[in-house]
This record gives sequence, structure tokens and C-alpha cells, in this order.
Amino acid sequence: MPKQRKIPLRKCIACQESTEKKALFRIVRSPEGDVSLDLTGKKNGRGAYLSKKADCIKKAKDKNLLSRHLGVTVPDHVFEEMTDYLEAHSIDAH
Repeated sequence: MPKQRKIPLRKCIACQESTEKKALFRIVRSPEGDVSLDLTGKKNGRGAYLSKKADCIKKAKDKNLLSRHLGVTVPDHVFEEMTDYLEAHSIDAH
């Protein structure tokens, strides 16, 4: 019988739901302090996770959740990249 691989779970900082890592955006603060969207999930630095849902992105932006988690100001282009990704992949982009 093949061994079941453990699916890595992470918690969205906006809705607090734990879900599979690949169903979330990873936003990373590099050691230099740059904030970027990490679609590979492998970049070095402090990471925070957000569900791939438009309302989670909006909540994180409105309540400054990413900035608080990462300890730096998150530029608007990071939120725009996530919204563009949702629209391009038509995942719950309302």
C-alpha cells in the first residue's frame, strides 16, 4: 500500500481557514525587506498566506494584515498582482 503523503496546510491570515498550501498565495518579505508574491512557495524570507479569494485580498489590504504580519509596508502592486492572478485564472474573482 503506498504511503499517504502529508498535505502541507497553512492558515489564511484574513479568514483564518487552514487549507492546502497550493490553494493560498504566499507573500514574502525578503531579508532585505522587499515584499513580493511568491507563487513557487520557495523564496527565502518571512512568509504570510492568503486564500486565493478576492474578499481575503480586500480584507488583508483594508485591515493592513500583511503589513502587520511581515513587519513592513506592503506595496499596492503586491495586492494588484494577486487580483490579476485571480482574474487570469478565474478563481472566485468577484
